[in-house]
Amino acid sequence: MKLLWISLFSVCLLASCRPKDTVRSTNIVVPSNTIQDKNPYVTLDQSPLDVSYFPPNYPMQRMKQQDTFPLIARVIYSRPHKKGRTVFGSSAQSICKYGIPWRLGANEATEIEFFRDVQVAGKSISRGRYVMYCIPYPDKWLIKFNSNLFTWGLHIDPSTNLVTAEVPVQEQTIPIEDFTMVFLPADHGAQLVMAWDNVKTILPITF
Repeated sequence: MKLLWISLFSVCLLASCRPKDTVRSTNIVVPSNTIQDKNPYVTLDQSPLDVSYFPPNYPMQRMKQQDTFPLIARVIYSRPHKKGRTVFGSSAQSICKYGIPWRLGANEATEIEFFRDVQVAGKSISRGRYVMYCIPYPDKWLIKFNSNLFTWGLHIDPSTNLVTAEVPVQEQTIPIEDFTMVFLPADHGAQLVMAWDNVKTILPITF
């Protein structure tokens, strides 16, 4: 009996002296207030894709099945960031050079879709999808609608241009870091605001 107690005592002593790095824990408790500072699933794309609708709150209305006003238009584009660079200008360092076609965004060509016949800056455009790009100048932008949808970036065949609309350039007192396109309500239709850095243009759409 005495020998048995000595054996049990020896086993317990050896267990308590076992190195800590060999002890395995099966229960790991993570504090409930732990916050991930950086999303590990964010892609490396610095110009994320975005969509704007008219009416502006159409997605929320649609989800609630309260879309009493029909969808008129949407634009799909990527949003480049300024990051301290010169956006508009004539120098070689300018992102958008005067007189040179620009895709109105980044990555793929910007697409706009009209769900009914409209007029853009007084010019008729039929219902459908189009590539939209511009040629910027200091005082105006030439907004062009093109029928060649299947293009990456901006490899435009001018013969497939359908409509050109001229819109004046407006200056903004507060620069915008990332290029933004948004539809806003207007008399007899909508207006598509396109803004980046200290520049803004407004494309009138009537329907």
